[in-house]
Amino acid sequence: MSKIYYKSLEEIELIRESSMLVSKTLAEVAKVIKAGMTTIELDKLAYEFISDHGAIPAFLNYNGFPNSLCISPNEQVVHGFPSKYVIEEGDLISVDCGVIKNNYFGDSAYTFSIGEIDAEKQKLVEVTKRCLELGIEKAVVGMRIGDIGFAVQQYAEANGFGVVRELVGHGVGVKLHEKPEVPNYGKRGAGPKLEEGMVIAIEPMINAGVAGVKFHNDGWTVTSKDNKPSAHFEHTVAIKRGKAEVLSTFSIIEEVLQQKK
Repeated sequence: MSKIYYKSLEEIELIRESSMLVSKTLAEVAKVIKAGMTTIELDKLAYEFISDHGAIPAFLNYNGFPNSLCISPNEQVVHGFPSKYVIEEGDLISVDCGVIKNNYFGDSAYTFSIGEIDAEKQKLVEVTKRCLELGIEKAVVGMRIGDIGFAVQQYAEANGFGVVRELVGHGVGVKLHEKPEVPNYGKRGAGPKLEEGMVIAIEPMINAGVAGVKFHNDGWTVTSKDNKPSAHFEHTVAIKRGKAEVLSTFSIIEEVLQQKK
């Protein structure tokens, strides 16, 4: 089993730089995403933006993945291929992005609501985002991985939603996926102890219906088992004493979305 790789303050700054570029890329997506456009158009925009900023899209050619973004509409949970899919009013579009800059990775995801969405989708988005916040609150020195998962699971299930178990968060740094795994479910006080120098991606994937998922034959696409909508929010987080340090941000994305209203 590979061990957890602890980062120096300098390394955390480099991961922050990469994570902030991910956030800026998602803000560029926020500027243009709308009903009538295809998801492949968003992918092209992200590729150009990341390249223009001296970085490499982390997902491109990762284990054969052919695109810069994972774009997952509605019942797709994660790892959706950008395609000729035409975005529609009322869609939920989860966009996951990673970059490599100065040999360090950043990773973040945001679920976009297209136009007016129904009440179920609205609640799902709000609850999933809150799950991420609650998970981050537990990402401090002295807590354990299970405390993060427990916080996410408890809130999602209390709201009647399903917590995906087959896919988890992870360490981030010189690789896209490092130890430890960060499940969105768990027991308080269980799992690896959180210590200074750990950098993790916390990423609740929450389904409106059952927790189960289907893995598709293309080797990537994952959908909810009952085809109900799913939402996904993710931040790259450095473990600190007292309060976690979030290295990516949603504020610039939400500023753009606010301006579009």
